[in-house]
Amino acid sequence: MDLSLVIPIYNEEENIPLLHAEIKEVLDSTSYQYEMIFIDDGSSDTSVSVLEKLSQNDEKVLVVALRRNFGQTAAMSAGFDHASGDIIITMDGDLQNDPHDIPDMVAKLNNGYDVVTGWRHDRKDPFLSRKLPSMLANRLISWITGVGLHDYGCTLKAFRREVTENIHLYGEMHRFIPAIASGMGISFTEVKVNHRARRFGTSKYGISRTIRVVLDLLTVKFLLSYATRPLHVFGTVGVLSAGMGFVIAFIMTLQRFFAGVGLADRPLLLLAVLLIFMGVQFVTMGLLAELVVRTYHESQQKPIYYVRRIISQKTDNSE
Repeated sequence: MDLSLVIPIYNEEENIPLLHAEIKEVLDSTSYQYEMIFIDDGSSDTSVSVLEKLSQNDEKVLVVALRRNFGQTAAMSAGFDHASGDIIITMDGDLQNDPHDIPDMVAKLNNGYDVVTGWRHDRKDPFLSRKLPSMLANRLISWITGVGLHDYGCTLKAFRREVTENIHLYGEMHRFIPAIASGMGISFTEVKVNHRARRFGTSKYGISRTIRVVLDLLTVKFLLSYATRPLHVFGTVGVLSAGMGFVIAFIMTLQRFFAGVGLADRPLLLLAVLLIFMGVQFVTMGLLAELVVRTYHESQQKPIYYVRRIISQKTDNSE
């Protein structure tokens, strides 16, 4: 299998048939063997029924129906787990991503890149509610992660299979895959892609998701810098804190012996003791974090989604 298209779906009943037809129109004109993996993320409309009918009529369609709404990251991870292609393409199910951009992105991968991410340079969304926050978020993410991209939020991306196999997602981490992959030595590039206005349905993005993205950004920064050495960050803070405490205590001791200044009624003494104890606590936290990291890397991971059904022409299994 050459290409696996991973498409998370949440209440997109009107968009699904049009997207399916457009993908077939584009990819049937190429020599690629491909599959379309639609992941229904607990839709409350008839999306699953629409997808089931598609799978009955098209052997290239595989449907993964999750038991409830786990979020786009979990849905995307489910798609990665069920993909069999050498190249994984991710895209939204709302028709705003253009399937005609897929061949160009695959060509970029064939030029030697491991990840190709789309840049919606002419984005068809409201400026104040979507475009402006996105511009600010992209600059913040690029600054914090050190990986400069114009459009972290664009779902249209292309990956070599080994990239998706070695990245484990949770939270809202799917948008940070290029940044996480860069820490693995992965090569990536960004290409301009077409973006279209939403025709049916409503956007699923809101302020709550923005807050979750910001919190996950802090996690990404920690993972990129200290994931395998948490003692470095906690230990550094601890040593600085304890060091300041010892310096204050040393100065006060000199004042006591050489200037006759009393210590019992001085708040600085309490501050020195507090800083020393905080330093010891931070170092201890770092050691415990090292143990947690070792346990994490040596243990099996807890799944972040649960599948209700797998639907295709070959099988229809409930899990």
